[in-house]
Amino acid sequence: MFARAVDHFGTLHIAVNNAGLQRDAPFDQMSLEQWAKVMDVNLTGQFLCAREAVREFKKRGVVPEISAAAGKLVFMSSVHQQIPWAGHVNYASSKGGVMQLMQSIAQEVAPFAIRANGVAPGAIRTSINRPAWETLEAYDQLMTLVPYKRIGEPEDVAQAVTWLVSDMADYVTGTTLFVDGGMSLYPAFATGG
Repeated sequence: MFARAVDHFGTLHIAVNNAGLQRDAPFDQMSLEQWAKVMDVNLTGQFLCAREAVREFKKRGVVPEISAAAGKLVFMSSVHQQIPWAGHVNYASSKGGVMQLMQSIAQEVAPFAIRANGVAPGAIRTSINRPAWETLEAYDQLMTLVPYKRIGEPEDVAQAVTWLVSDMADYVTGTTLFVDGGMSLYPAFATGG
């Protein structure tokens, strides 16, 4: 994939690691296959893509007329990198791993003018969580978890990524931008818990 991109474009300046899936089950009923599949896609996939991108960024270096950075990495995480999620232990664990992967890479590659950041969506209107928003009853239940009282749209995430890979965010590295309508604020505690 990276060889084809570099062959076609000559190089690359941005890599957004955005593959993710769920294989849900109660912890004591979760199969090793369910665990491994989620880890392979959500965590190992991001490692492999970031590694290839960093190799290209380091080989090419900064091109000042393109960007102040040699390259920008965005790791797609989730609010579940910090919010535990019973019945989804593989997913939450993979996203916690994505956070540490991103921060460790950011620390290592910053001296090469390479920036690495994460985006942690909350409830976004995508197919992965369709049952949580497709009916009015489900949507109303979901809104008990979202202080901003609306579901996020894919464009909300895309705009955050666009800012992170722009030179407007050139001094931002090793951080996670939560795009979650306040879900990570633990709304159940808004009235004293």
